Amino acid sequence: MKILFIGGTGTISAAISKLLISQGHDLYLLNRGQRNETLPQGAHYLIADVNDEEKVTSLIKDLNFDCVADFIAFFPEHLQRDYRLFKNKTKQFIFISSASVYQKPLSDYRITESTPLANPYWQYSRHKIACEDYLMKLYREEGFPITIVRPSHTYDERKVPVGVHGNNGSWTIVKRILEDKKVIIHGDGNSLWTMTHASDFAKGFVGLIGNIHAKGEAVHITSDESLTWNQIYQCVADALSHPLKAVHVSSEFLAAAGPYDFHGGLLGDKANSVVFDNSKLKRLVPDFVAVKRFDQGIKETIDYILAHKECQLEDEVFDRWCDDVIEYLEPIAQKIKTKYN
Repeated sequence: MKILFIGGTGTISAAISKLLISQGHDLYLLNRGQRNETLPQGAHYLIADVNDEEKVTSLIKDLNFDCVADFIAFFPEHLQRDYRLFKNKTKQFIFISSASVYQKPLSDYRITESTPLANPYWQYSRHKIACEDYLMKLYREEGFPITIVRPSHTYDERKVPVGVHGNNGSWTIVKRILEDKKVIIHGDGNSLWTMTHASDFAKGFVGLIGNIHAKGEAVHITSDESLTWNQIYQCVADALSHPLKAVHVSSEFLAAAGPYDFHGGLLGDKANSVVFDNSKLKRLVPDFVAVKRFDQGIKETIDYILAHKECQLEDEVFDRWCDDVIEYLEPIAQKIKTKYN
């Protein structure tokens, strides 16, 4: 098949790109060319800013695709642009939404694609919902062959997935564990979460490309493995061969105390227990199975990050913020305990 990705070098899109190339598909990547060196040889590169519609129109004027997927659309106007560019150029258009669009707080921790979409905590999620609404209207009224994919927390060898981190990613958490420092876990750490390795996500995604039963449908792609946040952080510490010194802090306090977006990222997402029902995906892609267990995948990630300095992004501000939160809360707890003893 002839496939075009807008983006193609992120955590999930890079894994899908690699899988498609390995399967012999004709893959085109439309992006600014800043990270294409990380991908294997075999893709065709269309170097442009997708917002430059005149240039993109020129690049694709002689091309038609079996599928176009946009990995970097966040607002309805992005999809309005895509519709203008590709409405007569593709047999399928895939939009990458987010599992954070699902109802918060949840009425049932078991999430299916029919779970209501509503997230009052996170504007990012509300924009994604608006994107989905726009595309479904195009499908119903214009017959535009859309498929909506909702990833949850997906990681690869370049990214340690955690719940609380600063603006430079999760390296500071890894470093704190290596230095035997205390690490903040939101809530009591016992809410359930799902981690999906990008290589598993890619298998489900590729199974939807060119799939006639996927047109007009929304589907999430996740692992079937559920872990508590305590287990997730413990797996990271075990992979580092260092003890985990956890400090549990309420998500509400973190959202109030941070300069960081813990209101959306925690209250609107990771503070909730979620278990995904992947029955719909497995009907559409019968051979899909997520095989990368988290304790195995995170060991590979840790090994990679420790061997690649470019993945070790320092964040002194977040590191000090963690110290401040911990140093503020622990004496208060001890003071109250002493008062009532």
